[in-house]
Amino acid sequence: MLGADLVIGILVTIAAAKSGFVLAKIERALTIGSTLLILVTMAFVSLEVFMRYIMNAPIPGHLELSSLFVPVMVFFAVSYAQSQDAHVGMSLLIDNLPPRVKNNVEIVTLLLTVFTCSILSYFSFKFAYGEWQIDNVTETPPYYLTWPSAASIPLGYALISIRCYLQALHRIAPDYYQAKDIVHDVDLLAESAAK
Repeated sequence: MLGADLVIGILVTIAAAKSGFVLAKIERALTIGSTLLILVTMAFVSLEVFMRYIMNAPIPGHLELSSLFVPVMVFFAVSYAQSQDAHVGMSLLIDNLPPRVKNNVEIVTLLLTVFTCSILSYFSFKFAYGEWQIDNVTETPPYYLTWPSAASIPLGYALISIRCYLQALHRIAPDYYQAKDIVHDVDLLAESAAK
């Protein structure tokens, strides 16, 4: 696992400017997909309430399908939230540290996050692959496949690992890995407006 982290880290380090840009485009697309899925799920649940209580004809498997959507909604958008520094965090202690110490604490935190999320990505991939191999389905009809939902988890963890690594690179060598190379969504919007 550590060897895989090192190889991917070296490749991302070499191509930080391009990988940041590509990652931002992927994050943006997945976040749009996540947002659309949230809207679809809200409409689906509203339809289920209408069908159950007004029409007295509940939709079979509505609870299972809604549950399968949750990991997709969360893990498709988690890397984007990290890129925008939008996660909830407790920074009272860190904010009061001297700038150099604060930067070092942030670097260590980001690298620990990379390592932890890489491990979680690996094991969640093994789980999703197992779900795919056995064609696992939900316990009740209409028997939805579970692997597509499970596959969103390793994808989300892998993307957040790469995002945190790019942010750590920027903090380690800000002159070499400049903020403009660690692309944020604002940069993508500016690029789209220029076209």
